[in-house]
Amino acid sequence: MDRKQSTAMYFWLLLVPMFWGGAFVAAEHVITEIPPITAAALRFGLAGILLLIFILWKRKLDFRALRKQWISIVLMAITGIFGYNIFFFIALDITSAINGSLIVATTPVFITLGAVIFLDEKWNKGLGLGLVLSLVGVIVVISKGSLHTLLQLEFNTGDLLFIGGLICWVSHGLLGKIAMRDVSPALTTTLTTLIGALLLGIISLFENRWDAVLRMSVQAWAEMLFMIICSSVIAFLLWNHGIKQIGASKSSIYMNLVPIFTALIAVVLYGSSITFTQIAGMIMVIVGVYCVTLHQHLKQKRVQQNKLNIKKRKNI
Repeated sequence: MDRKQSTAMYFWLLLVPMFWGGAFVAAEHVITEIPPITAAALRFGLAGILLLIFILWKRKLDFRALRKQWISIVLMAITGIFGYNIFFFIALDITSAINGSLIVATTPVFITLGAVIFLDEKWNKGLGLGLVLSLVGVIVVISKGSLHTLLQLEFNTGDLLFIGGLICWVSHGLLGKIAMRDVSPALTTTLTTLIGALLLGIISLFENRWDAVLRMSVQAWAEMLFMIICSSVIAFLLWNHGIKQIGASKSSIYMNLVPIFTALIAVVLYGSSITFTQIAGMIMVIVGVYCVTLHQHLKQKRVQQNKLNIKKRKNI
């Protein structure tokens, strides 16, 4: 893999939490007009169609690779697109968003542990420090720095469902690393999106509200288009490229930036307030993400460059 391409990936991945953070804000309004599972099915269905058109246009269908990894791809769709969305929306009806956010914030920790144990990715002190720092920062942002808020949390059935969503997303990330040993990120994203959308579409029939889609407002359609193009097509393509290029553990840490972007978008577009404590938490998350990703990458590049310099001196 080209070194410049690898370095650029660390910056391109910043778009993923920004687009997913925006999706939280956009979805909050969209689901006031159409049911949540219907909204998810519409989002991923249209995103899947756009991706399929792109794949067919570029002639990127590789049936030989698909025969090797079709089980991984189907499982990715079931866990990351279908399972995660089902658990997430049902859980939100039962428990608080704060509980769910705190549970989901542990995702990078479990993806990293899974990648180290099952996928032979490397563990080091910098990775551990970055994970802890970013996790604490996320908790500070979500709780607004209030210890009282954290102590008052009550856990219930909804929280178990959020844990189910957590397991789904961790599985999705680890399966992606396996699937993309043979299948391109673009084809993997297309197939998982289409299969997941089909399953969501079947479940959405029980909501029996597809007629509401025809009555969506201009604002809701604008928000839906943002979720389709930016939060689904672009973000998932970048996410899968990231897992393939820099690994599941380093890519997963970017998820801790999602609540940061969500808070900033809410402040800029919807006039929400933000505290100094939350800003401090954001800084902790950013430093933690830097420690795990770019700092580690630049450190490795320096080591490699030093080795090359030593070889050159020996040859002189």
